Amino acid sequence: MTEQLTAPTATAASSGAAATEQFRARQRDQAPVADTARVSTLAGELIGAARDIVRRHKVTYAEFDALKAWLIQVGEDGEWPLFLDVWIEQTVEQVANENRDGTKGSPEGPYFVPDAPRLPADSALPMRENEGGVPLVFQGRVTSTDGTPLPGATIEMWQADDDGVYSQFAPGLPEWNLRGTVVTGDDGAFKVRTVEPSPYEIPTDGSCGRLIAAAGWHAWRPAHLHVRVSAERHQVLTTQLYFKGGPHIEDDIASAVKPELILDPTPVGDGSSREVTYGLVLDPA
Repeated sequence: MTEQLTAPTATAASSGAAATEQFRARQRDQAPVADTARVSTLAGELIGAARDIVRRHKVTYAEFDALKAWLIQVGEDGEWPLFLDVWIEQTVEQVANENRDGTKGSPEGPYFVPDAPRLPADSALPMRENEGGVPLVFQGRVTSTDGTPLPGATIEMWQADDDGVYSQFAPGLPEWNLRGTVVTGDDGAFKVRTVEPSPYEIPTDGSCGRLIAAAGWHAWRPAHLHVRVSAERHQVLTTQLYFKGGPHIEDDIASAVKPELILDPTPVGDGSSREVTYGLVLDPA
């Protein structure tokens, strides 16, 4: 009898716990916000906006209590990183990068893990034998906005697999599957062999899923590659690269797709694999 392989499932509980712990680990070295006037302005306007919604829509006590219960459950499910990254971060990213001249940015999302294995400029992301998905060569050059190549730049890459799940956020996957830190060559060039990711649903068995169901939304994100690019004396670029014609390009639940970030890979050989060339341009610091 042939053994049937079961795709790993990323549950809300496991994904939420992992995303929360990753976020907390990175925040431990961050200085606290000390500008009380700024905190007062932002918190006051947020509370004021919520009050305006209550007045405008004549929110009932039953609806208010349902909201309180849901907010409590979001925390218990560990889904605050997921909620904020899916529905809020894309707006924060737009404001933060509104003056960027180089490659457009995108939200980092909840699935970034630092310190992925370092790889040479011409390399393959760590993956399982017979990793599912269409083989993809992603290549290009990292440059400054004036066209100067940036040798020794690092490209941290992470992506979902052909089942739409991320290593370290779903069971049964090798720790660094489809994750790596590529170091560009003397001419700023890179060539990475990977597989095309699949579109995926954000986990829907927790609080975020209950919101999606109650609102009648869908939970899908289009297929994308994540990159976080760093070079000396340049601003860090964090972005997501999508695939032309892919499902949910037009209705991404996170509203993060930008036309400039859509890849258009071409078939190679017999068409069983594809390749794409895309330049990553950093702004000077």
